[in-house]
Order: sequence, then C-alpha cells, then structure tokens
Amino acid sequence: MNSPQEKVGSASLWRDRRFVRFWAGQSVSQFGDRISELALPLIAVAALNASAGQVAWLTALAWAPNLLAVVVGAWVDQHVGRRRLMILSDLVRAGVLLTLPVAHLFGSVTFLQLYAVALLTGAAAVLFNTAYPPFFAHLVPRSSYVDANSKLSASRSASFVLGPAVGGALVQLLTAPVAVIADALSFLASAVLLRPIRVEEPAAGADGPAGPPLLRRVREGLAFVVRHPVLGAGLGCATTLNFFTFAAGTNLIVLFAVRELGLSAGIVGLAFGIGSTGALVGAVIAPKVSRRIGVGRSIAVGAVLFPAPIALVAAASGPGWAGAAVLGAAEFLSGVGVMLFDVNLNSLQAAVIPDGMRSRVAGTYGTVNYGMRPIGALVGGGLATVIGLRATLITAAVGGALSLLWLLPSPVLRIRSLASVSAPAQAPAQAPAPAPAPAPVQAGTPDDPAPAELQVP
Repeated sequence: MNSPQEKVGSASLWRDRRFVRFWAGQSVSQFGDRISELALPLIAVAALNASAGQVAWLTALAWAPNLLAVVVGAWVDQHVGRRRLMILSDLVRAGVLLTLPVAHLFGSVTFLQLYAVALLTGAAAVLFNTAYPPFFAHLVPRSSYVDANSKLSASRSASFVLGPAVGGALVQLLTAPVAVIADALSFLASAVLLRPIRVEEPAAGADGPAGPPLLRRVREGLAFVVRHPVLGAGLGCATTLNFFTFAAGTNLIVLFAVRELGLSAGIVGLAFGIGSTGALVGAVIAPKVSRRIGVGRSIAVGAVLFPAPIALVAAASGPGWAGAAVLGAAEFLSGVGVMLFDVNLNSLQAAVIPDGMRSRVAGTYGTVNYGMRPIGALVGGGLATVIGLRATLITAAVGGALSLLWLLPSPVLRIRSLASVSAPAQAPAQAPAPAPAPAPVQAGTPDDPAPAELQVP
C-alpha cells in the first residue's frame, strides 16, 4: 500500500524520485510514439506504394488487440510482478520496431512485416496498459492521484503538440524506417527508468494463478464494472463519448473544413496545431478545477466540453480566416474538455477499484471504449453520406454532450474529493455484488486531489 507516503502532499511529486523516473519514462515513450504514428504509414505509402485500404489495415491491426484487453486484464490480475510485465512490454515493442530499420538496410521491408509490427506493438501496449493501473495506484500517494495524472497527461499532450513536427523532421532527414529507431530507443529508455522503481506489489487476485478459470474472472470483471455505481456510469459516459466523437472524427472535420469552409491543407494543419494546445492546458488546470468545483463536476464539465465544440465547427461560415479561427477555437476547447474528463475520471476510478480488480477493469474499459471507436467512425461515415457533413457534425456534438445523462443518476456528481471514496482492499472472491456508493463529501474546497488510469477517449 501507499502508507509510507500517505502524508506526502501533491506538491512534492517532483521531489519523489520514483515518480519522476516513471514520469520521465512515460514522457519519452509518448514522444517516441508520435514518431512511429507518422513513420509507419509513411513507410507503407512511400516505400511500398500502399493503397488507402492497406493503410487502413495497418491502423486496424494496431487497434485490434484492444478487443482482447478484458481477457488480458483478467490474466494480469492473477499474477504478481506488474512492473516486470510493463518492462517486458517496453522491450518487446523496442525489439519489434527495430526490425524495420534492419529490414530497410537490406531492402526487404514488406507489408507482412509492417502488419506484424502493428499487431505486436498493439498487443504489447495492451499488456502494458492493463499492468499499469495497479502499479500506478501503489507508486503514487492517494492524495496525489489527480496531480500525478495531470503531469502524465500534460506530457502526453505536449507530445501531440511537438511530436509530429519532430517526427516529420526525423523522417525527412533519416527516412521513415530509420526514424523508427527513435521510438524503439524511447521504449528502451522507459524500461531502463522503470527497472529500479520498487513499489509494494498489490496481491494477485483470489487464490493467485490457481484461482478461478480465466473466463470466469473475465465475467467477474465485467459484472463488477457494470454493477458498480461509479464505474458503470463512467463506462457508459466514456463509451458514449467515444462513439460520437469518433462519428465526427478528425477525418470528417478535415473534410468539412476543406470542402465547406474552403480552407487549405496548411491552414487546417495550423488550426489543429493551435487547437491541440488545449489538451496541454486542460491537463495542467485539471487539478485546480477539481479542487474548485469537485472531482465529479469536473468530469461532467469535461463530458460536455469535449464534444460540444464540434457544433461550432458545423456552424462556421464566412471568410476563410473566420472558419480557421472557429476550427482552432473548437479544437482548443475540445482539448481542454477531454483532459478535464480524462484526468479526473481516471483518478476517481483508481480510488474505487480494489487491487485484485484493477487490471480487469482496465481491460474492460479498453475493450469497450476502443471497440466502440471503429463502430463510431463507420456510423459517422454512413451518416455523412446520407444527411451531409454539417448535420453529422451537429449530431455528434449533441449526442456526445448527452453522455452526461449517464452521470446524473449516479453518485459521481456528488463527489468533491477522494477523501470520501474508499475501495475494498481486495477484489471479491465471487461474482461481485453492487459496490456501495461513495458517500458525498461535505461542501467546501477539497484539500485532496484524486487518482489514476483507465483508458478514456
């Protein structure tokens, strides 16, 4: 448990060497990811003359392992050594990526190799993400969960602002296959920084690896999330947001900006670049907003502020500069919203999940949320064909904002800080009964920020 550090204030996280090492590793890894996200499709297009369908398969294979995240989470929850699993995941991703520059050296890069790289790195990421929650919850003092999530999310947001430019420069100078080395090195750096970090490992699930069969544990994890008043509402809200924001999607917004607003590709890119700073701002201010209005209300504000600005884009008209300004402002506001939602919901989830369930809950969220994304994208494309781009964007904005309805009957909105929220020390041995609702906190400015990590939009 975190008892040795429980009295450490959130302001001292930068003086916590273990957290700083972990934050540094994750920050380096995030910047590396931005390079690969650009380099892999460029290898397919430039070196292999890929069609749109072949590039789409590359993306699909990278996401596909998330459909099994709920199973991976059930397996991880029954095993100790989550830090070792995270290090293994980093090393696997580094090794797999390094096969690309080696193959490039011998002129033998193929589609099959690219697809294998996408699939294996995606699978390793699922392993990392399901091992992450129990590790995080015992690395960071409970009182610092929101602050820690804010710092991690800020560096991730910064990688989206600066990473593409750095990645583009590396690809230009070194070629895409060689630029991938930078991402491989970032995973090696993450593994090296993780290795000396010691936390008191949370116990494995009931009876350890010899406990209930895997599929039963999967069912127990799903049932736990659905029946839990906080986790169930959070999953419904996050899934609705994923569906509608992916129904609008970057591709449809770009298409609308070019065809309806008459913006050039350069102006669209500039507007998105300026707008992406909103996520960085949102990650930085999330703890302050949480302390001012409460954790639950911060989640609710983010749930509306994330999708609603899509309607601003749909309503844009007039000269090109006005359309570009509206697009940039909408992207900025959406970025602030998604971080208010993400940081606070991830933190609240870490406060209410028992140790033996953390990876299963992470897997459930990953499977449902990431599984909903391609469905939302397909529905959005179909709607745009039938009712037009503008109407589709408005539908996505309204539908996404209605995700708030999941939170209204739940205890989430009444939670001001994590001081009132407690989780059982261990997961229930049998299929879980509904967890008791967290008691609402008395009004006032909370001194205690909040906790960690579950994949949301």
